[in-house]
Amino acid sequence: MKNSITTRKITVAALFMAMNIALSSYGIPVPGGHLYLCDVVICTAAILLDPFHAFVVGGVGSFLGDFFFYPAPMFVSLATHGLQAVVISLCAHKLFKKHSQWGAVIGVTVGAVIMVIGYTLGRAFVYSTPEYSIAKLPYEILQAAVGAVAGIILCYPCGLRKVYGRFFANNMSESHRQS
Repeated sequence: MKNSITTRKITVAALFMAMNIALSSYGIPVPGGHLYLCDVVICTAAILLDPFHAFVVGGVGSFLGDFFFYPAPMFVSLATHGLQAVVISLCAHKLFKKHSQWGAVIGVTVGAVIMVIGYTLGRAFVYSTPEYSIAKLPYEILQAAVGAVAGIILCYPCGLRKVYGRFFANNMSESHRQS
């Protein structure tokens, strides 16, 4: 039953998107700024999901989070987090097929660079001042690093990737039995 698999994928993507919206609206205060944990959700979802659903979670979820709570950088978030999620997903699913963890590590590393550069350039454009963008650079690097490391830890050492795989494998075997 392909429809039930699609329904499950949409449901999982919607759950991750809701988490992204919630976490992009609340920042942990750190000296001189805020640390947002939405990158943890984006990296985790991108490791688990295909590129399209990863884009929806990362790009559209971040866009909506900004739209509802702080609209100035919403298009920067759409492009930056969307591209970040697609790159992570492609690396996690296409590189090192026998050792997907290495593909995921490369993906979150490249994704972190995309996020930092995208937001640095985006802030300079949106706020018309490179100085503000440079001042926020350490927080972007911290956010990207926390998201990348936490995403890998959640998916591999904590076993979320295996649980996700079993969730869809069991569904496949149930649909074959019903046919």
